[in-house]
Amino acid sequence: LCRIQYHFGEFGNYSLVVKTLSTSTKTVSCDLVVNEGPINSYLPILFAFLVYMGILAILIVGRLFMKIDTVRNWVYKKLNPRETDRLINSELGPPNTADSDSTDPALHLWSTASRQRLRSLDTFRGLSLIIMVFVNYGGGKYWFFKHESWNGKLHFPSALFSRFVFIMGTSISLSLSSMLRWGSSKRKVLGKILWRSFLLILLGILVVNPNYCLGPLSWDNLRIPGVLQRLGFTYLVVAALELLLTRAGAESGTVETPCPALRDILPFWPQWIFILMLEVVSLCLTFLLPVPGCPRGYLGPGGIGDFGNYPNCTGGAAGYIDRLLLGEQHIYQHPSSNVIYQTTMPYDPEGILGTINTIVMAFLGLQAGKIILFYKDQHKQIMSRFFIWSIVMGIISAILTKCSKEEGFIPINKNLWSVSYVTTTSCFAFILLLLMYYLVDVKKLWSGAPFFYPGMNSILVYIGHEVFENYFPFKWKMRDSQSHAEHLTQNLTATTLWVTISYLLYRKRIFWKI
Repeated sequence: LCRIQYHFGEFGNYSLVVKTLSTSTKTVSCDLVVNEGPINSYLPILFAFLVYMGILAILIVGRLFMKIDTVRNWVYKKLNPRETDRLINSELGPPNTADSDSTDPALHLWSTASRQRLRSLDTFRGLSLIIMVFVNYGGGKYWFFKHESWNGKLHFPSALFSRFVFIMGTSISLSLSSMLRWGSSKRKVLGKILWRSFLLILLGILVVNPNYCLGPLSWDNLRIPGVLQRLGFTYLVVAALELLLTRAGAESGTVETPCPALRDILPFWPQWIFILMLEVVSLCLTFLLPVPGCPRGYLGPGGIGDFGNYPNCTGGAAGYIDRLLLGEQHIYQHPSSNVIYQTTMPYDPEGILGTINTIVMAFLGLQAGKIILFYKDQHKQIMSRFFIWSIVMGIISAILTKCSKEEGFIPINKNLWSVSYVTTTSCFAFILLLLMYYLVDVKKLWSGAPFFYPGMNSILVYIGHEVFENYFPFKWKMRDSQSHAEHLTQNLTATTLWVTISYLLYRKRIFWKI
């Protein structure tokens, strides 16, 4: 009848008035009437930004006061930060750092070579974690802080978990190198890997199945996959891969390679072959596995998606494998696709098949750690290689997606953890790590605060924010459940509390490590 364009505002009330002007010529007019004007839903974000900028200004003024000798001496005497830094730098992680579990007196000969812990890694981890906490708490109920329902643009929240996986891989490279350098046997290190993986998986099952008021957990509807479970299994595979398939001398760079420019890659060819084989298995299962009632290689959301032709095919092979091996009652029952696509099938975004690509993501982070180890103190080499890896991953993503939302060979999909999702998020992860490494560890223009502190206690903050999500002061009853201002206030308050808690724990030298 007519075509009209209009930018509708949130909470506005509108009427579309359609009138027939002439019955003979069938002329129709369409007028849009604003019954109630919309609100500016972005004002709360502006206000929150100004508040945090005010806090930042106060902190800057505080630092200026710290330049006064009398004030500085009094604060240092009260806080004693040197002792805290000594404790932090004794933790596992950076190259040439002592294994705190080591008791061999001979190993203290290495103490003169000890280095400061790379703060950029903890800052990277903390930034990803804190934004993840904010998004999990609701993100102020803004659409751009929500995960994409299926294929599509890579919203900022969709890349957070992948960055956490990426930096976990980087930390694996540094921590294993440190433990082996300080004399721990491979058997002992493997035992630590197995134990830590077990604890992560166990904690994950407890966290994703809160049943505090309904009695004991029931196996009938126990969700098996989850974030910590995937992290635990990914850690197990990547850490064991690094420990068992690293050639002697490869870590120190003494192994001769035909191409010196690739000396951080070629000595580890067994690991690359293993990862490539895993990816081939993932792609074969995704595109070749027969799924009852679904076209082979289906990657859609099911439900009313694809004109409702495949309502029970949510996730294709990935969903089918989870339902077959784990059972429908043991996977996530409310996937992000069920609102828009009205899906009825359960689907778990942390399922079995997607874990393979999570391992690939962690392995790319492992490569970043190798670069730091091989080229320590060679800042230009490290940053240039981060940049090259980012470009390579970006090119692969452009080829896989054809730079489109739906038309590529493999669309970006966080729910499926598609290989294009991995290459795209790793592209940005390398760039982000490059920037943080430059600002925090090279130029020392930024201490990493406040994200450095939750990065030092990441497991505690993640589990804590999940367990206490529905408890005051992290959540309270709101007067207007539709108000962005109230949601944003609540979510930012909860997130800021976790940053404050992690800072206080840092000052008290309390670090929960698994």
